[in-house]
Amino acid sequence: MAETHTTAAVQRYLDELGGDSPAEPIIRPLMDRSVRRLHVLCAALLYKSYPRLTRPPLNLQVEELLGAVVERLLKALREARPRTVRQFFALANQHTRWELNDLARRLDEQPAVVGLCEDLAPSPLTSGSGLTPLGLRLLEAIESLPEEEREVFDLVRVQGLTQAEAAEILGVSIRTVRRRLNRSVVILTQQLDDLN
Repeated sequence: MAETHTTAAVQRYLDELGGDSPAEPIIRPLMDRSVRRLHVLCAALLYKSYPRLTRPPLNLQVEELLGAVVERLLKALREARPRTVRQFFALANQHTRWELNDLARRLDEQPAVVGLCEDLAPSPLTSGSGLTPLGLRLLEAIESLPEEEREVFDLVRVQGLTQAEAAEILGVSIRTVRRRLNRSVVILTQQLDDLN
């Protein structure tokens, strides 16, 4: 089935999940159907926002991150019942960020490796995992965006969806997606103006 039909298929599963039927037989096919889009989400966040995690000592691969995110989502869907595709991918996006932040935090908490030779410079105290003060400020600025603008920013700039795909998920026109995306960029530019 084409990628364009993912939204409709995921919505059918979410409709079933909201009914009286048991959740377990619905959640597995839901995850199977959405895994390609989740893979794109994981790759976008990992390589754009956390590239340090892809290098030693962690060497994180997209498939490993995807597995951890799917595991988190399986647990979350025992309680949470997203009603729309929009809510489902917002939940997935949040759990992906949490997983990456946890991995980066653990990497930063590891003691610095000191070389055996005293003439060599010691390892830096931070791993450069993306949780620098600047990175934290950027994440906080994105999180502080108004909900509609944050959703569009996440879908288009973070998850890498086209504006048409984002419009389909959100149930709005492409023009509305463009307007919200432009507004999010303006807000972020104003909030982070001192960085220029």
